[in-house]
Amino acid sequence: MEQRFLKVPRNEHGRDFAVGDLHGHFSRLEDSLDQLGFEPSRDRLFSVGDLVDRGPENEAALDWLARPWFYAVQGNHEDYAIRHVRTGRVDVENWRGYGGGWFLDLPPERQEVFAEAFARLPIAIEVETSAGAVGLLHADCPVLFWPRLESALQDRYQRTSEACQWSRDRLRQMNRTGIQGVRAVVAGHTPVAAPLLLGNVYHIDTEGWKSGYFTFLELETLQAWPREVVTEA
Repeated sequence: MEQRFLKVPRNEHGRDFAVGDLHGHFSRLEDSLDQLGFEPSRDRLFSVGDLVDRGPENEAALDWLARPWFYAVQGNHEDYAIRHVRTGRVDVENWRGYGGGWFLDLPPERQEVFAEAFARLPIAIEVETSAGAVGLLHADCPVLFWPRLESALQDRYQRTSEACQWSRDRLRQMNRTGIQGVRAVVAGHTPVAAPLLLGNVYHIDTEGWKSGYFTFLELETLQAWPREVVTEA
């Protein structure tokens, strides 16, 4: 069943972390989790999307999605796969240039397995903490009042989901306008040199899939590891 907006209760037994874009580098992620001291028996990990493309271990995404402590939203690269299978409305040469060749070269029946798994991922996740809810999505929040996002994903699904998965406007404009009705929002999609805070929106794609490092943001404290968040006043 597809669920566009997922609410997750507070973790009463351990810690919750958000992590930036993964892009098929799951061994590198595993190493980083070991350094973090992540405990799968009690901790949970929330991906802001883009599990696949560009890296060498894309097919491992299905194994990770089966782990009970791992959650993910749909990124724009998951959107590529879903649209390619369901509608065929994808510029395949553009996608291949952004690392989608592994998927395009799969047999159609295997493509369907991945597309259906990705389609079951929510567009946005809301995680409860002791200080209030934290929202997660891939690119940006297209509404200024977080509680409206759930209904917007139902009523204006395509336009709203596209903004959640593809928009770079907030970072391009260095928009410090916060999102009301939520403690914080966490996003990836657009690379930053260090985790960056604009208003109450945390941008955490520090290119761990390339030449950077994976940023982990603890949702209870909103502290980042291994480097502190840079705040734009």
